[in-house]
Amino acid sequence: MLEDEDDCKVKRLVVKPGQVLSLQLHHKRSEHWTVVSGTAKVRVGDDEFLLEANKSVYIPVETLHRLENPTDTDIALIEVQCGSYFGEDDIVRFEDIYGRIDDKQASS
Repeated sequence: MLEDEDDCKVKRLVVKPGQVLSLQLHHKRSEHWTVVSGTAKVRVGDDEFLLEANKSVYIPVETLHRLENPTDTDIALIEVQCGSYFGEDDIVRFEDIYGRIDDKQASS
């Protein structure tokens, strides 16, 4: 965690080759991802695209999103979260290769 305030969180993330973050949305926060190194495959809403180093994307509240690393090198990115609440229960997962979807979320 690079910054942890009441209305903003800033994290530096590393996504290893082949890793896929869950397809998710948040009700109380938006996110902004900036790729520092590597190339990420990103989904925001119905759009999928590659996001290269020095490029960024804004993810509005209640918008499905996902990031994955289809390459053979690490991706480093900065994630800025803005909103009124940052609890884990504001992560609504729709697909997750790590089994982090519970019955309540799956029926949302």
